[in-house]
Amino acid sequence: MWVEYKRTKTLKIAESWKNLLDGEGLPAKILPVGDILDWAEDVPFMVMVPKGREHVADEIIRKL
Repeated sequence: MWVEYKRTKTLKIAESWKNLLDGEGLPAKILPVGDILDWAEDVPFMVMVPKGREHVADEIIRKL
């Protein structure tokens, strides 16, 4: 089960967050806000992490 962790304004920013979390060993997914067919560079995106692992994402971001 995946939960929304962060919202971003563009695909590029969402990919950056995903790469950061993946690089630290926490799986992450990105999905456009709203309809999945809206996948484009300039639409808002959600960064998703596994349910119950939000605190791990917090720790990764805190290390920055």
